[in-house]
Amino acid sequence: MGHTPHPASHLCAAGRTLYAEALQSGRITPETSEAAPCVVESGLFRREGGWLVPAPPAEAMERLFALVAKEIGGYRDLALTLVGSVGRSTPPDAGTAAEPAITVWEGKERIDAELVRALRECTGELLTAQPMGNRAAWVYEAAVQRVLPLAERGVRIRSLYSHTARHTPQALDYLARVQHTGLEVRTLGENIERAIIIDREIAFIPAQEDNVVAIEVRHPGVAWYLAATFDHFWHLATPWGEDVADRVTPEGVTGITSVQLKIARLLVEGHLDEAIARRLGMNVRTCRAHIAKLSTALGSDSRTQLGYLLARSGIVDDD
Repeated sequence: MGHTPHPASHLCAAGRTLYAEALQSGRITPETSEAAPCVVESGLFRREGGWLVPAPPAEAMERLFALVAKEIGGYRDLALTLVGSVGRSTPPDAGTAAEPAITVWEGKERIDAELVRALRECTGELLTAQPMGNRAAWVYEAAVQRVLPLAERGVRIRSLYSHTARHTPQALDYLARVQHTGLEVRTLGENIERAIIIDREIAFIPAQEDNVVAIEVRHPGVAWYLAATFDHFWHLATPWGEDVADRVTPEGVTGITSVQLKIARLLVEGHLDEAIARRLGMNVRTCRAHIAKLSTALGSDSRTQLGYLLARSGIVDDD
């Protein structure tokens, strides 16, 4: 059976399988991608010579969410058009209106209130992807108050964080307080955008970087897609109880951690300190401390020299 055409944002089972296999092998041939051309259309591969090389998982998630956001924007525009054209002409006694597929909430207090309301509907499963960074103590306290009632109702809760959570005191304290609930946690090498998915039917995602605007999604196709994307990265992530393996560095290069290797790769790609810190879920000061340790390990006296030494050392080469 051939590949059934579908929107680039809706990566099919064959596409997810092909991408996962490519991550293991490092590359595939263009002919192999013909079994699931959606992986190329979604921008999950780049051409290098006669090969297709998969984008790193965090980058792939960013591209897929961008596609979903674009699609959601289309639904939002359509919804607004429908409301403007026919909404006011509906008779008062026409019956209870169906839940809108897309709702935009503005203001952190309003978003939090609507999230609490939606969580009351949760009966089976809660999936959360949470970026790290400088999060206030009340954010973790609010999370505790949400998790406990859900656990009492027997809801299965799975959360994705970046590896930075393993070294963040507030996150460690939060997880210690809710570990008795059966909360399952895994971590990824890079930061991820926030997503909350309720029973695979309702999702909350940010609409802009400062998190003061959020989108509540009740469209079955989009909610399913977000949950499927979560599942994919869940399988790529490291369970909380397992150590994050440091990558083996070339002979003669020692004292470099897996986090510093990730920073090294982003530096060579040309990212600034602030962008690197944001992607890895740490503050800029911590990021620069890691860069200083990289400089010491490689014997660099300047940022320019560090970039040259990183490239020459081979530690940023693909496995």
